[in-house]
Amino acid sequence: MSDFAWDSSNGAGSAPPARVMAWLIRHPPIFTLLMIVLVSVVVGAISPEFWQISNIFDMARASVVTGMFGLGFLVVLAAGGLDMSFAAIAALVMYWITTLTAAHAPWLPMPVILVAAAVGGMLLGVGNGLLVHYLRAPALIVTIGTQYVIRGFLLTFVGTELFINIPLSMENFGKYELWRVQTDSGSIAILPAYVLVLVAAAVATWWILNRTLMGRAIFAVGGNPAIAERLGYDLRKVHIFIFAYAGLLAGVAGMLHVSSNRLANPFDLSGTELGVIAAVVLGGARITGGAGTVIGTLLGVVLVTLVNNVLILAGIPSTWQTFVVGCFIVLAGTVFATRESS
Repeated sequence: MSDFAWDSSNGAGSAPPARVMAWLIRHPPIFTLLMIVLVSVVVGAISPEFWQISNIFDMARASVVTGMFGLGFLVVLAAGGLDMSFAAIAALVMYWITTLTAAHAPWLPMPVILVAAAVGGMLLGVGNGLLVHYLRAPALIVTIGTQYVIRGFLLTFVGTELFINIPLSMENFGKYELWRVQTDSGSIAILPAYVLVLVAAAVATWWILNRTLMGRAIFAVGGNPAIAERLGYDLRKVHIFIFAYAGLLAGVAGMLHVSSNRLANPFDLSGTELGVIAAVVLGGARITGGAGTVIGTLLGVVLVTLVNNVLILAGIPSTWQTFVVGCFIVLAGTVFATRESS
């Protein structure tokens, strides 16, 4: 039976609205999807321009980096940890790889550059995992510390200097088109090919969490690390893996950011952490660990991206974006807390 199948035995004897709400509480991604539909209908009714294909492509493009971060954060959160260093890792890797490639190997093809970024991010993530495991300190504290270390390093040795002359292969990669549509107004809407990287990352993350022993270990550790250790799960391997994987995705996300913007700014991604956390939480992931889905995370990313990009079409000032996202988090948190207490 599908995870989202209706179970008529649940909530028997209660009113239909109560049964519907109980079902939604047990399936957080559906609740998030309904919020996306609600926002879309409201904004579309106020501004029919919302339904233009160019807006959909723009939101898809804006979701890529946030989605990569969100998938990495999901894996860490499912194991009961919190990672605040992913944006700093992405910034360091993207600036380091971009400048080194431009200076010494501008001829490198983009697949090699992406692999180098993935390895660089993974090594930084391994450092996080080792610190969390051997210091026995909360992951939140450790990763805030490594975030400040990386940001301090960038500020000291790089400053706020932009690097514009990115390698040609990176620039061309950002221009590759997956789909081009000419709108009724005569403008061109383009869906970039690098959205496929997010699709590949989502499939890989789903497979790891749902089809591997490591995925089983991640959810076990997130549910109760003491019991998981008594059952034979190696906490050291889990800690190293989750942070290494989050670092890998962060490194790749950094290179996608450079390619799409055609410049490397060491502080471009600063401040994106809360938006990513909001997306994962809105997707139904349990903040204490042990639960979370890839589809829920992606829907959360879509919801946050939707709010950040289309409120202006509804005549709502951009300064209200954070307020609206916060309201959604409170609403989702209240609903999902009911799931935990039931």
